[in-house]
Formats: sequence, structure tokens, C-alpha cells
Amino acid sequence: MQSKLLDKINFPSELRQLGINQLPQVAQELRDFIIDIVSQKGGHLGASLGVVELTIALHYVFNTPEDLLIWDVGHQAYGHKILTGRKDIFHKNREQDGISGFPKRSESEYDAFGVGHSSTSISAALGMAIASKLKGDFDKQHIAVIGDASLASGMAFEGLNHAGVTDANLLVILNDNAIGIDPSVGALKDYLTAVKEGKNPRANNIIKSLNFDYSGPIDGHDLPKLISELERLKNIKGPKFLHVITTKGKGLQLAEEDQVKYHAPGKFEAKTGKIYPSNQENLPPKYQDVFGHTLVELAEKNLKIIGITPAMPTGSSMKFMMEKFPDRALDVGIAEQHAVTLAAGMATQGMTVFCNIYSTFLQRAYDQVIHDVALQNLPVIFCLDRAGFVGEDGATHHGVFDIAYLSCIPNIIISAPINEIELRNLMYTAQLGLEHPIAIRYPRGRGEIVNWQQPFEAIEIGKAICLQKRGTKAILSTGTIGNNVTKALNSISNNNFSHYHFPFIKPLDEVVLLDIFNEYEEIITIEDGTIIGGFGSLVANFYEQKGLVIKISKLGIPDFFIEQATVNEQQQIAGIDVITLQKFFSE
Repeated sequence: MQSKLLDKINFPSELRQLGINQLPQVAQELRDFIIDIVSQKGGHLGASLGVVELTIALHYVFNTPEDLLIWDVGHQAYGHKILTGRKDIFHKNREQDGISGFPKRSESEYDAFGVGHSSTSISAALGMAIASKLKGDFDKQHIAVIGDASLASGMAFEGLNHAGVTDANLLVILNDNAIGIDPSVGALKDYLTAVKEGKNPRANNIIKSLNFDYSGPIDGHDLPKLISELERLKNIKGPKFLHVITTKGKGLQLAEEDQVKYHAPGKFEAKTGKIYPSNQENLPPKYQDVFGHTLVELAEKNLKIIGITPAMPTGSSMKFMMEKFPDRALDVGIAEQHAVTLAAGMATQGMTVFCNIYSTFLQRAYDQVIHDVALQNLPVIFCLDRAGFVGEDGATHHGVFDIAYLSCIPNIIISAPINEIELRNLMYTAQLGLEHPIAIRYPRGRGEIVNWQQPFEAIEIGKAICLQKRGTKAILSTGTIGNNVTKALNSISNNNFSHYHFPFIKPLDEVVLLDIFNEYEEIITIEDGTIIGGFGSLVANFYEQKGLVIKISKLGIPDFFIEQATVNEQQQIAGIDVITLQKFFSE
């Protein structure tokens, strides 16, 4: 029986002791190892399978961690983690107190830069390369591995533009598989496709025009060819660019055939790749699907409705509108800044624009929200998916800052539905003709109501709702975290609290807040956003401005980053899960 080479490899130094002819066996074993663990635990599968050979080649040729290797986004870094001292704990990937699903500087010296969002690798690697030169370290290598979808982002081009006028020792590797989470889009994708097919593009080589030493495209699964080319590039100074062609999901047939589904397939059968069936009958819908189906329903009657998403048609469920109204639903690629300003431009022409962006990714377009939307008071409808905790993706992906970073912007309305029906009604209300931009934040995962497709009802902007009235203490919540409050209150014997739901964080219902001040001795605010600058802070600020003194306890996300875990575990850390709230209310 052939011995397993991977068993003897814990760090790249041991990998480098092997002959090149042994590396294909390492690749197969590494691929099998990733499939075996991810099939049981879940995680990002396809991207890591696609770069197995590239990962081995990079650590074989370069002297990591002294040479600095940066993975863009980091979905594809599982093989890198396994080869850099984390093989024995990889089964704890994305779990509480385990390892992060993304490269993380505090986790390993081999993780040269922390990532999770796209298109940062070139700028970071260039910064490191310039710093090395200033320190007199002219032999250190700086390698950025970036996908074709991430390369299309503006920040990546900013990095390329700067690097091309330096003599920094930088190697950019384009991992070209024509897909991010969803298939890549745009003119750059068409250009790269033409290059791969050997056709003469309409222009000269874009990368050469930016003063990079360009080579490729080469087969990213051919280890001898990869190693030979990387060895050659290692001895060339200045900015270099290697175009590598890979197949996402390589080595698992079903993952190759359905690359979108197998980006993060959940649990599956390791040998066949068959995803285990889940009984979804009579379950509440995912909030993203409520958004997607509701958007189609509204667009059928309102011909001015346009949908925009930056590279997340599947994750946001914008795909439903793209299928029904392909001319009115746009995937603009990984380009959040462009998405927001594109929506603003459309709004100036009387279109009703639903701009769907994950909460964590709207952070990347903050100036556009202020300068291009709010300052001009354009009624763009921002649908912020994945608000609150997101679970296993961890700190890079939580949507917990949106209340704080949006509430300080004039003109914008901020809303947070408590359930699917209210989400539908907020979307319905927003497209009736608001005079201001509005952000509707809702969480990842399933809702609370099976029979959610109820007739639309307009919602009064800025109106709070009393869910329960009793006692001398009032609980004020916003968004779906209010369901945790309701469950906690219903499970305690001394349920002597009033509970108010605030669908609108801005504007706050000042009439209700004054009534609460007059009726109660104490207020407890609860949110799945940051305590600093969040809903509770806005409530407290209202009373302070009015010169009213009342005891306020604010529950929410504390002032530190909460790492990977399940959503419930993350809520436990923040003290806003049902069980912790039960104890809090019972004290």
C-alpha cells in the first residue's frame, strides 16, 4: 500500500524535501483531505479544490513564511492552511475556538495578511514589497493570488495601476476560473476568455500596458509547468503577472459541474459529492428568498423597478428577478462602489432601484452612500442582507456595523423588520415613492413564518409597535432579534415587561419614546448591531437631548470582534441569545 505523503507534511519545509515527481500524489491526498473534512463540517469547497496544485507549487518554490503569500478573499486557502501547520486542527475550521475559514495574521505566521473581503491582495502585497525595498531587503518575494472576479473590482485596478510605475518585487497571480461565487461578469471576463481561447483581443494585452511582466496563460493543474514558471519569475525583478487557468471544484465531478452550488455546499457524501437532502417542507423561508420573490412580485406591477447586486445574485436571491426580468436585474460584479452610484444615477431618472448588498460589503461603498445618494437625497432602496451575526464566516462578514455607520448620515431612513411579512411590507412601502433613501436590514438564514406571502400593506414610516404591555420596565428592540426577546419573555414566569418593536431606527418614533418615558421606570434596548453608535445609543441620545433622565440598559454587540462560531454561539457571547435573555429578564 502506498504511504501517504501528506501524513509527513506539517509545514512547507517538509514539502520542499520531496521530488517534483512526488507532488501529484501530494495534490491528490490534499484534495481528498479537504473533501473529507468539508463533507462532514461544511465550508468553502470549490475554491480550495481549484487551487490545490497552485498552493503546492507556491509553497514548494517560495520560501514561505519569509516570502509573503497573500490570498485574495481567502475562500481558496484551505490547502494553504493544511500545509502550514494546521492540518491536525483543520477539522475545527470555522468552529468556535477553532481556526478561521480565512487567512488571519494572528493565527499563523504563514498568513501574511488577514482577508475575507475581495480585491485587497494586490494593494497589500505592494505595500509589503515597497516596505521591503525601503528596509533594504531586495530578495524577499511578495505574491498576491487573486481571482478573475476579484480582479475586476476597482481596488484591484488601483493596486495594479500603482504597482506598474514601481520597481517593487511583486508577483500577481491571476487564478482565472471564470467564477467567483457566481459566474464572473463584465468586459474583463470577456477579455480573459478571449485570451484563454487564443483569440486576438481587441486591444493589446491590458496587463503589459500597465508595465507588468506578463506570462501565461498556463494550466494551473500542471505542477511541473507551474513550478518551472514560478522558478523563472522568482528571478525577475519588478512587477510580474502570471495568468493561471484553473477549474473551480477540480477533482470532484459534481463540484466541477455545479460550481455555484459547490462553492459552499454544506454537508455532502465525500466519495460522490452528493449533497445530503434536507427536509425543507413546512419550514419558514430564508430571508434572502423573501426578498427575491417579493422583488419579482413588485416588479411585475411596477415597471420602474430595477434590481442591482454586486456579484451576489444567488446569495441575495436577485437571481429570481434576473430570470424573470433579465433586462431589469443587473449583476455588476464585485463592485460595490459602482453598484451604489449606478443606483443613484438610475434614481435621478425616476427609476425605483433596489440595490441589494450584504451589510458587510456596503462598508466598501460608504462614500458613495453619503456623496452620491444621501447628499442628493436620492430614493435608492438599499436591501442589506446578512445584517447581524453571520455565523461561521466570522468577523470579516458580520453585518453588525450598519446601524452605527448609517445612522449618522442625513436623509437616510433605516429600517429593520421583525419577520418576513414586515420585510415584504417595507419593500412594498419603499417602492410607493419615498422622498428619501432607505436601508432595510435583515439577517442571514430562515425567518419565523411559514405562511409569509400575505397581501401587501403600506407601513407608516417611523412608527413603533407595542407587542406586549405590562409592568414597569420596557424592552425596546429592532429587527429580528425581537423574536429572541419574545421567546425569552414567553418562557419566564415573571413576565412583567412591556415589549416595543421599532421597525424604524431612523427616524425613531419620538411620540412612543415620550410615552415610554412617562410610563416606565427603566428601559432595556436590544439589537443585533453594535452597542456603540447603535439603536440603544440613538434612544439614549434622544432622551438626553430632551433633558429626560431614565435608566437605560443597552444590550447588543460589544466593542470587540466576535470570531467564527454558530449564530447562536455568537449571540451567546453578546448576551442576546434566548437563554441569556431569559436569565437577564428573570433577575
